[in-house]
Amino acid sequence: MKKYNVCVVGVGIVGKKMVEILIERNFPFNELKILATKERKEEIAGKIFKVEETNIEKFKGIDIAFFAGTEGEKGASKLFGWKAVEIGCIVIDNGADFRMDDRVPLVIPEVNPHSLKNHKGFIANPNCSTIQMVVALYPLHLEFGLKRVIVSTYQAVSGTGKKAVEELEKQVESYVKREKIVNEVYPYQIFGNIIPEIGSLSDEFEGYYTEEVKIIKETRKIMDLQNLPISATTVRVPIFNGHSESITAQFEKAPNVKKAREILEKFPGIKVIDHPEKSLYPVPLFVSGKDDVFVGRIRKNPALENSLDLWVVADNIRKGAALNAIQIAEKMIEMNLI
Repeated sequence: MKKYNVCVVGVGIVGKKMVEILIERNFPFNELKILATKERKEEIAGKIFKVEETNIEKFKGIDIAFFAGTEGEKGASKLFGWKAVEIGCIVIDNGADFRMDDRVPLVIPEVNPHSLKNHKGFIANPNCSTIQMVVALYPLHLEFGLKRVIVSTYQAVSGTGKKAVEELEKQVESYVKREKIVNEVYPYQIFGNIIPEIGSLSDEFEGYYTEEVKIIKETRKIMDLQNLPISATTVRVPIFNGHSESITAQFEKAPNVKKAREILEKFPGIKVIDHPEKSLYPVPLFVSGKDDVFVGRIRKNPALENSLDLWVVADNIRKGAALNAIQIAEKMIEMNLI
């Protein structure tokens, strides 16, 4: 098997998980280089890695560059992404900067691998909450024809990054010790609370936060449904890892619940846990650390014609970020695009 020179840019939560998954999946790398904002050593997957300071020279000879997108919202890909492409890299970017760029395919390998065929060297990884929703909705769309989506998300603090995880830990400790609870990452304390604000207010969709806009626009692009009506409410919850979503999907054809369950069970990357009478459904506690998108609570919506309600949970750092990026590279190798 051909081997590739690979680099991961960023060693936050997502960057470290990318390195772990590359090793776990026996990705065919010859060299694995790690780049970040400054030189240092980091322990990842039980090994000590030398982290090098990022500059454009470091991309010479690299075949695939994974940008973790965690070291700043306007991340390294904005500085180095297209320059790396110019010197021969395939760039797979987890950041948000180029997702809606017409030059850039926005890809979930189980859903739209065909979008990779005419790539220009730069591929975008969708937003974590978009990925799990689209994986669940796409096979149902193929059968019933998606007409409308209403989604509310319950998103873990790991989606914000290491500082948010540490803040929740400290707030739990402060509560137990009856000490003052301090918040810095979020506008309110997250422990014992939920916050319906992820991102900043959008100029494009009045009253919507940017995380909600990402779901709307990215879903339309990935599924090639440019006029699909979507409403999203994204909420940060005091969970360390694993995003959950309550989805109402309306279809052109009347969906059959039993058929929908069968379709989802057969689709790659989905696990169905749907025995509510036994209190069996996906929850973040048991989904964290798993690769699949988990679906349960599949039922007809009595308030909206031709509609289903779904409960969808996934590990936002694995399938919602690091794993999906690596699966893009694996799919490109499979399709002889690298």
